[in-house]
Amino acid sequence: MSLGQGEVGEQHDSAPSGAVTVRVRSLGGWPLPEAVLTVTDASGTQVGRAPADSDGAATVDALSPGRYTAIVTALGHQPAARTALVRQGGAVELDGVELSPVGGGDELPEPGLWRIDPVHSSIRATARHLGISSIHGRFNDFGGEIRITRPVESTTVEVSIDAASVDTGNAQRDEHLRSADFLDVTRYPEIGFTSTGVTRGQDEGWDLDGELTLCGVTRPVRLETRFTGVGPDPWGGTRASATATTILRREDFAMTFNQSLSTGIAAIGTTLRIELDVQAVFAEGAN
Repeated sequence: MSLGQGEVGEQHDSAPSGAVTVRVRSLGGWPLPEAVLTVTDASGTQVGRAPADSDGAATVDALSPGRYTAIVTALGHQPAARTALVRQGGAVELDGVELSPVGGGDELPEPGLWRIDPVHSSIRATARHLGISSIHGRFNDFGGEIRITRPVESTTVEVSIDAASVDTGNAQRDEHLRSADFLDVTRYPEIGFTSTGVTRGQDEGWDLDGELTLCGVTRPVRLETRFTGVGPDPWGGTRASATATTILRREDFAMTFNQSLSTGIAAIGTTLRIELDVQAVFAEGAN
C-alpha cells in the first residue's frame, strides 16, 4: 500500500509555535473525524500524533523548524502523506487531503441492477447571484436505475427528475423557477438523463457521458464521477455510492431569462454547477 506524496502546504506566520494542521475529507467531500495525523521528522522518527475533530481537522504543534512528513490515516481508507516545511513560529496548513476507500476506484459495484435511493441521495444546483454570492437549490423528487456491467464501460444509467420539486428554501423564488422563465414545469414536467458511455477519467474517477433533457431540449453532458464505496446497509441490503459533478450553460437549455444591474452584471449567472451524491441499492444480479 503506497503513500501519495503531496506538496508543501500554505505557510501562516501568526502561530506562536511551529505546527502542522490537516483537514481530511473523503472522496465525497465529507469530513473524516476518525482520521489520525502522524508527523515524522527527516529521520523517520515520530514527533507528534493527533486525532481529527468532528470537522476532520487535526493539528500537531510544538514543532521545531525543519522538514516533516505528515501521514494521514483512517480506518477503511488508503493513507496519504504530505511534506511540510515548518519555519520558526509558523504553521503549515494542509487543506484538501482526500482519502480514498480501501480498494480505491478499482472496487466497483457488483454487476447487475442497482436502484437509486432518493431518500439518501441528493441532486443539487448552484448559480451565481449578483456576481458576488451563490444560490443553492435541490430537487426533492427523483429516481433512477443503474445497470453495472463488466466491463464497466458498458454500464447504463437512467434518471428521471420531477422538475416541480425544485427547492431553494424560498417559496417565491421556487415558484419563479417553475415558471416559463426557467424550468417551465407545466410544459416540461420531467428532467431526464440517459447515459451513452462510461470511460476512465483522471486519477480514480470516471467520465459518465449522457444526454440530458431539460426544458424540452436534449443535449450531451459529461458527469465527472467517483465511486466512493460499496457495503452492507442496516436493512440487509447492499449499497454503492458515487458523487458526480458537471457544469451546464442555461442558454443551452433555453433558459435565457435574466436581469441586468446598473453595473452591467447579470443578476443570475449564466452557468449552473450540478452536484450529485448518490446511493444505490442492489436489486438483482446480472444474468
